[in-house]
Amino acid sequence: MKAHRKVLVPIAILAVSVAATAVMVLSRPPAESTRPPAVVPLVEVLHVEPQTVSLRVEAQGSVEPRTESELVAEVAGRIVAVSAQLAEGGSFDEGDVLIEVDPRDYQVALEGARAALARARSSLTHATATANRQRSMHEKGIASQARLDEAVHAEANAQATVREAKVAVTRAELDLDRTRIRAPFAGRVREKHVDVGRFVNRGVPLARVYSVDFAEVRLPVREADLAHLDLPAGFRPDGEPDSGGPAVELSARVAGRVFTWSGRVVRAEAARDPRTRMLNVVARVDHPFTPSSERPALPIGIFVDALIEGRRVEGVFELPRTALRRGDEVLLVDENDQLRIRRVGVLRSDRDLAWIESGLESGDRVVVSTLGVASEGMPVRALDAGSGRPRSTAGPDAVGEAPRS
Repeated sequence: MKAHRKVLVPIAILAVSVAATAVMVLSRPPAESTRPPAVVPLVEVLHVEPQTVSLRVEAQGSVEPRTESELVAEVAGRIVAVSAQLAEGGSFDEGDVLIEVDPRDYQVALEGARAALARARSSLTHATATANRQRSMHEKGIASQARLDEAVHAEANAQATVREAKVAVTRAELDLDRTRIRAPFAGRVREKHVDVGRFVNRGVPLARVYSVDFAEVRLPVREADLAHLDLPAGFRPDGEPDSGGPAVELSARVAGRVFTWSGRVVRAEAARDPRTRMLNVVARVDHPFTPSSERPALPIGIFVDALIEGRRVEGVFELPRTALRRGDEVLLVDENDQLRIRRVGVLRSDRDLAWIESGLESGDRVVVSTLGVASEGMPVRALDAGSGRPRSTAGPDAVGEAPRS
C-alpha cells in the first residue's frame, strides 16, 4: 500500500503542473502584430538645363620632330674636326659647320681642274683664231673647203673641252665644299656616330639630327569621334598656325609634374590605319623645344594625352556619366517625388560625362546617385546634388509602403 502511494504522488504533482501551465498559456492576452515602416530611398538629383558645349575628343600619341635627317658623308676622307655642338642633345643653327673632312686632296683636285680649264680655254682661243683665218681665206679662194672644215671641227672640239673643264671645276668645288658638313636647319642632335680621326667613305652615316621649329603628334581618332571634330571634307591646311584646324591641348608628365602645351591640328592623313581602323590627325606644336618659366621643353618621343577641340553643339544636356543606365536611360524624379524611367538620345559620352541631345527638358530632375533597385513610380526623397538638403514636395519625413520592382 505504501509502495502504491509512492508512485501516485509524483504523477499527481506532474499532472497539476501541466494543468497550471495550460491555464497560464490559454489565459495570456493575444500578441499585437506591427508592420515596420517602409524606408523611402534618398537620391541625389541634378536640375538640368540645355546649354551650348564644345565637345572635346581624347587621343594619345608620341611627339616627333617635323623634320629628322641623317647626316651622311658626301666625300671620302678622314674626319679632322667635329663641332662641340655635335653631341647628343646639342643644339645648332642652320648653316653651322658640324663636321670637317680633310680637304687637302680636294683642294689639289680643284687646282688641277682649274689648270685644265685654263688649257682648254687657251686651246679654244687658238682654234677660234685658226677657224676665222680659214674662213677668210676660203672666201678669197685661197683655202680649200677641207682646210676650213678641219678648222671648224677643231674649234668645236675646243669648245667642248672647255665645257668639260668647267664641269670638272664645278665638281671639284662641290667636293671641296662637301668636306664641310653644315647643318641643314636649326635643330638638335639625336645621335652621333663619328669622331675626329675616323676615315669615312661616301654615304657613311655621321649623325642624326632633327629640326626644332615645331613638333608633330600623330593622334589616332575613332570613327565615332570624327563626327565631333570640325574637320571639313578634304581638309588640307598648309600647316600655318591660322590654318583653321581645331586647337589641341597636350599634357605629359615630366620630372614628376604634369605640364601642358598648346597646339593645333594641321592635317589629317589620307587613309585609316588598317590595324586599328582609326584615322590619324596630326597636331603641330610651335617652338616646343624652347623651355619657359611655365613649362620645360617638350621631349621628343614622349607619350602625351591630347584633348582636341570639337564642334560646338547647342541645346545639349550635360550629365555625369554615372547618371546613364543601360547606356541610354536616365532616372527622373517627378513633381510627386516618384521615379520615372526615360530613354534619352546620347550624343556622346566619355569616362566622366555624357551629353544628351534628346529625351530631356529644361528643369528635369535627373538622378545622379547610385540606386540599386529602381522601378517606374517608385517613391523617393530627392536631395539636390551639392546642396546637402533633402528637397521633397511630400516632406522630408514622408514614408510609404516599400516599393517592389
